Amino acid sequence: MPVFQFNPPERFIAGTVGQPGDRTFFLQAVGEGRITSVVLEKAQVEALATRIEELLEEVHRRFGAPPGDESAPEDEGPLEQPIEEDFRVGTLALAWDAEAARVIIEAQEVDEGVAEELLEDDEEELEVFAEEAPAHRDVLRVYLTPGEARAFAERALKVVSAGRPDCPLCGRPLDPAGHICARQNGYRPDRLV
Repeated sequence: MPVFQFNPPERFIAGTVGQPGDRTFFLQAVGEGRITSVVLEKAQVEALATRIEELLEEVHRRFGAPPGDESAPEDEGPLEQPIEEDFRVGTLALAWDAEAARVIIEAQEVDEGVAEELLEDDEEELEVFAEEAPAHRDVLRVYLTPGEARAFAERALKVVSAGRPDCPLCGRPLDPAGHICARQNGYRPDRLV
């Protein structure tokens, strides 16, 4: 399987392209003269950032402050150009390398052929397909110090929250034209109290 490995990256950031409500989310790693950009869902970015923070808290609780835990400056720059999608992420993995004192983030390509087959085939055919399915998928693997991982997570959460504001009643995103709120049975008062 092709592995895009960055140990360490010059930059590793989450970013978006497009307007709120129609954004495409990217993880982008830069290093050694190459740029790897992978597409993923907003929920995946948020979950990754949250899990990184939880992982670092657990490492700190179990082992104390690891080397490289000092704060790294948050990268506020835009995604590197040109932005070319290398693959779409299906699975994210997070690990702690105790020997190297590094957070390892791995993004694995979604196997769209398998997903389509799962929807179309019945159970017997699925078993045969699973045995014949290709095992190779692209992988992005990044090694970060705890400080770099923390800075990545902080930026990722800012990127996620920079989208459309949530409705104070139902929690769904507000479009510029508004929305029909399920909590009001479609009724729109002139102003919210």
